[in-house]
Amino acid sequence: MSKISLIIEREYLSRVKKKSFIIMSILGPLLFAALMIVPVWLASMEDDESKVIAVIDETGLYTGQINNTELLKFEFLNDQNEDEVRQNFSESGYYAFLVISDNLLEKPDAIRLYSDSQITMDVKDHVKRSLRQYLKESKLLSYNVSGLEDIMSDLEGINVEISTVKIGDDGSEKQSSAELTMIISMAFAFISYMFIFIYGGQVMRGVMEEKTSRIVEVIVSSVKPFQLMMGKIIGLAMVALTQILLWVVLTLLIVTGVKSVFFNDTPLPSATSPQTELLQNLDNGQQAVPTSDGLEFDKIMEMVKSLEPAKTLLLFLFYFFGGYLLYSALFAAVGAAIDHESDQQQFMLPITIPIIIALYVAMMTFRNPGSDIVFWFSIIPFTSPVVMMARIPFEVPLWELLLSMALLVGGFIFTTWLAGKIYRTGILMYGKKVDYKEIWKWIKYSD
Repeated sequence: MSKISLIIEREYLSRVKKKSFIIMSILGPLLFAALMIVPVWLASMEDDESKVIAVIDETGLYTGQINNTELLKFEFLNDQNEDEVRQNFSESGYYAFLVISDNLLEKPDAIRLYSDSQITMDVKDHVKRSLRQYLKESKLLSYNVSGLEDIMSDLEGINVEISTVKIGDDGSEKQSSAELTMIISMAFAFISYMFIFIYGGQVMRGVMEEKTSRIVEVIVSSVKPFQLMMGKIIGLAMVALTQILLWVVLTLLIVTGVKSVFFNDTPLPSATSPQTELLQNLDNGQQAVPTSDGLEFDKIMEMVKSLEPAKTLLLFLFYFFGGYLLYSALFAAVGAAIDHESDQQQFMLPITIPIIIALYVAMMTFRNPGSDIVFWFSIIPFTSPVVMMARIPFEVPLWELLLSMALLVGGFIFTTWLAGKIYRTGILMYGKKVDYKEIWKWIKYSD
């Protein structure tokens, strides 16, 4: 077995046996599952407390214009004023009382809602919707248009529903989803960003620990510094892959188990759910037009298949490891160059800025995946692991993909060569304050 293989084995086994790895491998899936389950659970919970709200309409224009619901009841008090209701509110049993003091068409803020507890958004929104509808109708009626009620009824029925369809090279059609594509795009970009920082930082801290404890002096007597650096980087890459696989498998098992036990009869979210409306309108900032059709499971699966999951997963693994290897080499060089974590800031800034910028560019991708800035950032090796993963769900041309992959491999080779020069000198240097000038000397004279 080669020396690099022995180092990889040592790094991998020592990391996966740590309590922190085991704990995070369990907590990670629980947190991810909670992110998927809790919103469904909260959406399934209904407020079953009936609320009675007193309405004092000083104008007399809005009596009976706020609709009752199953849980919200509105009592219009024509024989009491605001002071009387305020004085007896705690004994009245009312949840809140509403005061309308002027014509809302002329003075929109002439309305106040009082309560001795925080008023929920459902109550406030229901009152606003009811009064807004009434004010809209009143305003239209003031124009004296004949047949206005029929016109308004026809207008209410107008709706547009757009289905996105992906056409293959052979003319075949597949159901697609702009919303699903956007979610997957951002998920891939964020996961790449997060793991590069987490495991790249572990490489740097591991190198620093061995350097400060002087263990590295013993190790380098048997292996070359470059072999040690590569063994640590690849070993931690395998740890990262193991943890990702554990998170994916355990999260799916937890979500499937919880759904089968607690949400077996819960239907899939409808197109009118708040989450769906938000996704439908991220591009235009407007409120969605409700529809009654649910998102069927087979349609969702067809949308997922249109994204070519096998190809996307393979590309994700390539860019994930390519980005990790590229940045881990630089993190290892920083760890070898410094003695204390307090010294890392001056060297970490040039490394972290490109990947942070890449995350911001990735957020622009779902709006314009073919823009010049997105293109160049998906090609440059220091940003492509994040930005290209955000572009892949939007069908990247093959030549752009191959160019990006080739440059990423070249970038990894370059950073590994550069980091190796810094590593082999810095790993055995103690007590000296290192700056960029000193590192440049190591790069020039460490052959």
